[in-house]
Amino acid sequence: MHTRSIQLIRIALAASLLAAAPVWADGYKGPTPPVVYTQECGGCHLAFPPNLLPKASWQRVMNGLDKHYGSDASLDAATQKQIDTWLQTHGGQGKRAREEPPQDRITRAAWFERKHREVNVATFKRAAIKSPANCAACHGDAAQGDFEDDRVRIPK
Repeated sequence: MHTRSIQLIRIALAASLLAAAPVWADGYKGPTPPVVYTQECGGCHLAFPPNLLPKASWQRVMNGLDKHYGSDASLDAATQKQIDTWLQTHGGQGKRAREEPPQDRITRAAWFERKHREVNVATFKRAAIKSPANCAACHGDAAQGDFEDDRVRIPK
């Protein structure tokens, strides 16, 4: 085989591997969440992509559903186990996994604060936003894990 052919095969192989791999960045392209996760967690707030918290944080969140940030979000044992298993499988990859944020809150993580440092605190209090945890208010494709800066639209 010619050297050029081998190089082309290597490039094609690398491209196919990259295309198949999840992207654990602002344009999250990780695994599709199970329907139960989207239904149960997404019923009250965005069903957050699992890479936004380290696995240890997700474990504490799942073990404290009876007092989930001031609400009782308890689930039956089978549902809780299914969601917890998925979060432990896909949670906290990369740089974000190194830090367990205060109270296991995504919005208190150092990476979150860095990414939002230019957003005035008053902006988060606007009626259309209400809270830094309301990702979908500014990130229109947050439910698909897309948090790309160039697609942010901050409501007035």
